Amino acid sequence: MANDNEPGKPDHPGVIAPPPLIYLGFLGVGYPLGSAWPLAFPPQRWLALALVGIGVIIALAAISQFRKAKTHVVPHKPTTAIITGGPFAYSRNPLYLTLALFHGAIALAWGNVWALLLLFPALLVIRYGVIAREERYLEAKFGAEYLAYQGRVRRWL
Repeated sequence: MANDNEPGKPDHPGVIAPPPLIYLGFLGVGYPLGSAWPLAFPPQRWLALALVGIGVIIALAAISQFRKAKTHVVPHKPTTAIITGGPFAYSRNPLYLTLALFHGAIALAWGNVWALLLLFPALLVIRYGVIAREERYLEAKFGAEYLAYQGRVRRWL
């Protein structure tokens, strides 16, 4: 389906900020909160490493699907295809899932409860400030093709 966006309207979803910066912003608040009002647990470095490893595997598989489809990874550029292979067969947002794993891993490695708790508002911002906008954009651009994919595959897992 051709782009149904209005003439002159940008061909991108208009997300509120780059997703990695959203997660980094919440981590950037969590770290000083952990210093000012310590709520800590022993650093869980092995669990953090496992989360990073899982995240790297998912991210590499997802990025390879973007390259295969010859479309952009970054959300401020036009999408030219609906990707349904690799991790996209199980999650519509595997890269945002990966960023959440990285956020959790950093909080666990720090042993910082605040940083871990701030993952939840970060996920809400991603859900409503990024994913909801992307879903509207993809539905407008690809119509029935995207709706069918959306019906088959869960948002996160």
